[in-house]
Amino acid sequence: MSTALDKLFALVARLSSFIILVILIAVFAILFKEALPAIQAFGIKFITNTRWAPNMDIFGGLPAIYGSVMSTLIAMLLATPVAMGVAIFLTEIAPKFLKGPVGTAIEMLAAIPSIIYGMWGLFFFAPIIRDYVGGNGLGLLTAGIVLAIMVLPFMAAITRDAMNTTPDVLKESAYALGATKFDVIKDVVFPYAKAGILGSIILALGRAVGETMAVTFVMGNAHKIPKHIYDPATSIPVTLANEFTEADSDLYYASLFYLALILFVMSFVFIAAAKFYFFRKIRSAK
Repeated sequence: MSTALDKLFALVARLSSFIILVILIAVFAILFKEALPAIQAFGIKFITNTRWAPNMDIFGGLPAIYGSVMSTLIAMLLATPVAMGVAIFLTEIAPKFLKGPVGTAIEMLAAIPSIIYGMWGLFFFAPIIRDYVGGNGLGLLTAGIVLAIMVLPFMAAITRDAMNTTPDVLKESAYALGATKFDVIKDVVFPYAKAGILGSIILALGRAVGETMAVTFVMGNAHKIPKHIYDPATSIPVTLANEFTEADSDLYYASLFYLALILFVMSFVFIAAAKFYFFRKIRSAK
């Protein structure tokens, strides 16, 4: 009986893995098929062209690509240290009566719909950026801040759970040898939980790259490469959300699919590269 169940379990596991591969290939195939007219018309120059003029059938994806990369970079630079600090506080510093409420608050932040973050960023952060930094408040910086707040709870929650797996005996042994709390966190907790920490960063990166609604509210939707970090810009998800229903020609429609294909490839490459690079370093360090 157990042998039959083992075979069934192995079959289901293989089938599940095969379905994931089929979905990935199918998504890529559909995007490529719909984007083919734009690929044939513009080729690789689409990625380097900065002009976007649908009324003249001129399409360049560089401003949207630049906005996606820069807003994600700003978000990760802002969110990562804060998320690490929150996780350290919850696992090693906070008293027991605070761990539950603060942990629940973080999980509730993760459950807030992205459109709420966008509306909040529009009416809260945009005026602050306008008054104290410059511009009209809509731009890369505002989008990066909103994205950082959105990915922070995911990163903090996963990092906290990874740090909680550190055996108490390792920490107690370090304390017995005279280590300070900082030493224990740096030399025991972080090395033990680094796989989970890197996993949280990779998941947050994937979420930030593809975020649409929140960024649509605060980015400005300007098809140009901004001169300053606070200037209006656009990103691939923002362009797709704002213009997909307005595509009134086959080339316009195909160009939007070309952007979607680029976003798909970007996300896949970023996450795959981060995963294989960092996890290879983890395995080599063991």
